[in-house]
Amino acid sequence: MNQPFNDRPLTAAETDALRARQRERNKVMGLILGFLVVLFFAISIVKITAKPEHAPAEGTEQAEHS
Repeated sequence: MNQPFNDRPLTAAETDALRARQRERNKVMGLILGFLVVLFFAISIVKITAKPEHAPAEGTEQAEHS
């Protein structure tokens, strides 16, 4: 069974430890978010600059002029 929730206030040391864990978690989340932004930007640039080889559309074959 679950233990009852403890409503006592945190000590200064516990508060500092909690804040330190939150800061570390926020740093990691920020790095992950930054990495994803850079990744999506790079993928977008590659897709924009890629020059796909297009096949001629149907019915647009050029007739040979002799």
